[in-house]
Amino acid sequence: MSQKKIRAVYMRGGTSRCLVFHQADLPPAGAERDRILLTALGSPDPYGRQLDGMGGGISSLSKACIIGAPSHPDADVDYTFAQVEVAKAIVDYKGNCGNCSSSVGPFAIDEGLVKAVEGETLVRIHNTNTKKLIVAHVPVLDGEAAVEGDFELAGVAGRGARIALDFLDPGGAGTGRLLPTGAPRETIAGIDASLVDATNPVVFVRANDLGLAGTETPQAIDADRALSTRLEAIRVDAARRMGIPGSAAVPKIAMVAPATAFTALDGVRHAADSVDLVTRVISMGNCHRAVALTVAMCLAVAARVDGTVVRECAGDGTHDLRLGHPSGVLPIDAAVRRRDGAAWAERVTVYRTARRLMEGFARIP
Repeated sequence: MSQKKIRAVYMRGGTSRCLVFHQADLPPAGAERDRILLTALGSPDPYGRQLDGMGGGISSLSKACIIGAPSHPDADVDYTFAQVEVAKAIVDYKGNCGNCSSSVGPFAIDEGLVKAVEGETLVRIHNTNTKKLIVAHVPVLDGEAAVEGDFELAGVAGRGARIALDFLDPGGAGTGRLLPTGAPRETIAGIDASLVDATNPVVFVRANDLGLAGTETPQAIDADRALSTRLEAIRVDAARRMGIPGSAAVPKIAMVAPATAFTALDGVRHAADSVDLVTRVISMGNCHRAVALTVAMCLAVAARVDGTVVRECAGDGTHDLRLGHPSGVLPIDAAVRRRDGAAWAERVTVYRTARRLMEGFARIP
């Protein structure tokens, strides 16, 4: 046979899509596994389309999840996230994807890895990238992960069954510290920046310091090459300070601004009083069309930490943070307390939908 067959499920998780594999069907971590993931998604593609694979030509559509038996005593499954670069032969494992995390619970239930409990099934997930636990509250109907529901997720057409994800003790997922430099604010390239690590390391800067309102379209931001170069330089310097240099995937960089009215990509106008702040997120060199969920979670934590530029923009609200992004408004909750004299992130809770799109085999030459 000219092409090897490997079991795979193609899923949407939140505002991302991913190929999901059983760990047992793949080689051990290393070059051969990476080759399979690259080939399945169609990378590297100098044309940027991933036409010869299942990827969609942008970072949010070029992802893979690997699900296996739990290696953590409090987990039902292990979950490894892989970010596949579009134009380069690079598979990055240095961070997690919050959106793809929402596909893990339904996959585990439908594949029989976790016993389905009618109504709602809790799936305890160990993310091997960050060594953190995630508890997925998955609606179940007739023994399968439910799909239909009334929850509307900005960036995804229609409505679906709401999945709540509790990310437990998310601080220090990539660096070991919630504030990797020990301070809530640094000066990088002449502007204020907050370096925060919760679910994934992120660099937060004010949009205004870059001459932006924070409500620009992703297309406009991507077209500004001078801005992209400046943001990447800030990101690289921040990565060095955080002790995680060398990755294109982390830290990510987000521009934040106080609450202001904006028009989402679907044409809907959102009033200033419907959000607490707005953001634009750069992921793998491009502006995210929604918001990378791990960035949103880190942002929610940063909004509860005194001294960060995020707290400055969001104010002192105690309700769910309403985050304005290119595709609409995302509600997200974070609990931050003091422990041993420092800020400690207890949890972040987000709401997603997910759907199994196709199942069968990925073909690998």
